[in-house]
Amino acid sequence: MPAPPPGYRLAAATGLHRGDRAYQQDQVEIIAHPRVAGCVLAVVADGMGGKSGGRKAADQVVLTARQLFERFVPRQDDPTDLLRQLVHESHLMIKLTAITAEEEPHSTVAAALIQPGLACDTVHAGDSRVYHFRGAELVSRTSDHSYVQRLVDEGQITEEEAHSHPQSNLLTGCLGTHQDPPLAIRRVDGLQSGDALLVCSDGLWHYFTPREMGAIIHALPVREASEMLVNKARQRARGGGDNLSMALVRVERLPG
Repeated sequence: MPAPPPGYRLAAATGLHRGDRAYQQDQVEIIAHPRVAGCVLAVVADGMGGKSGGRKAADQVVLTARQLFERFVPRQDDPTDLLRQLVHESHLMIKLTAITAEEEPHSTVAAALIQPGLACDTVHAGDSRVYHFRGAELVSRTSDHSYVQRLVDEGQITEEEAHSHPQSNLLTGCLGTHQDPPLAIRRVDGLQSGDALLVCSDGLWHYFTPREMGAIIHALPVREASEMLVNKARQRARGGGDNLSMALVRVERLPG
């Protein structure tokens, strides 16, 4: 893999809020590689299952990500192997914690791995998402493993109708269930200066169109953009908001 392009840096920020829930069951982390500059792993996990079960599930996803990323060798190891392991090992560990949990714990996962040379690979299971923006424009996003996404894909409802559908929170795949989790890995073609990756739970993306998110991310520094997205989601929830979490990474050209 080529060396990092000269004159670029990765600017990153996270956002996390309990929303109007009694417990925080989301987890988010941007992990910098311990030995290689310009290599980061952004992870979001939306836990489900009882007041502590969901948080334990989300914690397990982030812990597994840290452990795998510690052993990962950029430019040498296959990034898709790491992301595949993240899904399968988190899934197995969550199932093990279910033995002592008060309710059956589950979690979504969404992650983006950026390597030197601005190569990027993503994985997700459930309805946590990875968005790729170029400037203010949406390039791509992951497709939810959910009942309403299936209805959208089949042309039975629109994206707008999916937001207010009474079964919008019904997942068709995630971590910790009896079924094997879905494995949706994809390569993001060559990141460029001005590109941004937003990894987030449904507690955030539910309140925005991609155009709105892209405009905020493009207009503001990453920390301010993350704060504005969280604050706007909270306002729009009107006292009924879910836990929300997000990780934002943008490629920026260094001055000079």
